[in-house]
Amino acid sequence: MFELKPCDPALYHQQTRRSTLTVAVLFLALAMVLSSLAVTLFGEPGADNFRFNVGGVFAGVLITLALVRGPFWGQAWLAPVVYGWQLKRSLMNVTNVMHKVTEGVQANDPTAMKLLRFYHLGLTQMHELDANSSAQAQLVGEMQAHVSKMQALGLDTDQTRLDPAWLDHLKSV
Repeated sequence: MFELKPCDPALYHQQTRRSTLTVAVLFLALAMVLSSLAVTLFGEPGADNFRFNVGGVFAGVLITLALVRGPFWGQAWLAPVVYGWQLKRSLMNVTNVMHKVTEGVQANDPTAMKLLRFYHLGLTQMHELDANSSAQAQLVGEMQAHVSKMQALGLDTDQTRLDPAWLDHLKSV
């Protein structure tokens, strides 16, 4: 279950830039060391050692990915990046069933109504974090109309959690 958390866009940008720079420097160091090591161990002096250089870079990519998805994933310094990734992944999961969400909203299905509200709130936050105010401005009318419809049906408009059961419900309809 994913839950929206309050985020300061300026702090989010600062932290994600720092995390990205850290991972990029790690990758560069690994790629250079592994390429040099591969050429030293397997290469021939004066020969074309391109494949060993590429192999070292490829190994650097794999090790960097393993470190990021493994021990680094739970670290505080990577938390903003992880949150942004989870937010976008959650929104993508809703987008994948948006045709069913739209049908459900038109039929006043409470699950679809909650899911669309979560989607709107998540999209709003994503636009704020990505500093994309023009895309956000296009949603305002649709969001207000949806909130009014939810209030008229007596549904809670504070939908900051994405319940996977909502997606399963709509997929089965």
